[in-house]
Amino acid sequence: MNNQTNVDTATRSGFPTWLMILLPFIALALLLSVFAFTDPLALFKADLPPIEDLIFQRIEIFDGGFRVDLINGGPDAVTVAQVLVDEAYWNFSMEPSQTIQPLARAEILIPYPWVETEAHEIVLLTDTGATFSHEVELAVETPSPGITEFIAYGLVGVYVGIIPVGLGMLWYPAMKRIGRKWLGAILALTIGLLVFLLIDTFLEGLEIAEQLPGVFQGEALVFFAALLTWMVLSAIGTRRGRPSPRYIAGLLALGIGIHNLGEGLVIGAAFALGEAALGSLLVIGFTLHNVTEGIGIVAPLLPFAAVGYSQEGKDRPALKLFVGLTLIAGAPAILGTWIGGFAFSPLFATIFFGIGAGAIWQVIVDVGRLLQRFAERENEATLSWMNVGGFLLGLTIMYLTAFLVSA
Repeated sequence: MNNQTNVDTATRSGFPTWLMILLPFIALALLLSVFAFTDPLALFKADLPPIEDLIFQRIEIFDGGFRVDLINGGPDAVTVAQVLVDEAYWNFSMEPSQTIQPLARAEILIPYPWVETEAHEIVLLTDTGATFSHEVELAVETPSPGITEFIAYGLVGVYVGIIPVGLGMLWYPAMKRIGRKWLGAILALTIGLLVFLLIDTFLEGLEIAEQLPGVFQGEALVFFAALLTWMVLSAIGTRRGRPSPRYIAGLLALGIGIHNLGEGLVIGAAFALGEAALGSLLVIGFTLHNVTEGIGIVAPLLPFAAVGYSQEGKDRPALKLFVGLTLIAGAPAILGTWIGGFAFSPLFATIFFGIGAGAIWQVIVDVGRLLQRFAERENEATLSWMNVGGFLLGLTIMYLTAFLVSA
């Protein structure tokens, strides 16, 4: 009866349903066309200066000068009138033109006799008198893409990602001998490691997001990517039922792998931008930092962690499983150094860090559930003193090794 009433009402209105759905969109399009063609706000903007926002995306150093990649992040066109290098006006050429439209890119070529390992400041002066500057902290010629450079960057990724994660997994035999009474503390330690990685990933993503034009809403993009990743992984986990320890270990390796991809981006970009000293420091720091990640990955694989999962608790993990987990967690660092060294993009880096944060959060949830089930099985409190101590130890280890990166 109600359905018949609705149909009669739609019939009496004289408009088909599809037209009634489209009507608000048509009205909105008409409103936007008014703003586009008549500019009703012109009175309020008549005496305001243009909003200029030039963003340095990348500076390449070559034999004889600098190549600057710019993007106009503001709503108005910007014209670069002069270029200063080390407080002196300098000749330059600019493609496709000296005027950059909103959200458009441009490249500035500056012939300049830069001095190796010294700092140089580049300042752009627009036709309105606004200035935008960027400092090259340590001038070193930017590596050009080639087989040798490709291999060199790949090896850096191996040093930072694969080797330290594999070294951390070597503690697995010792962890088995510790005994089941320590499993809760080990899982809590893993959660501590992951919580630090989660915060670190978010902070690094937000830092890179600041390099994006405001229209991209970089900070929000980090959270959106993290939220979407968490929702997708949660949906996958729901379809699988109770996640097994091996699944948790694989998901943990994936989350850490995406985080290591972000670390590779930072290292590769540092070398590509001529900051060799910073890049070398990051390699050493991240290598020590990532050893602890291997411990967290193998924690769910301990035999007494798998009780209640049919035969899985009785099967000894094969060597190929550890190799696979190492590659999942460490190999993305290789891809990250390639992207950072040859084609760094703040937009993609922001998205990668957001995805990594979402994946790490889902792993924290799964490991937390594993810890809770183990505590219930042993008739112990989830937040026992031993577990709290393990959590704090995980945070402390990650904090101290991360300190080496920024010291």
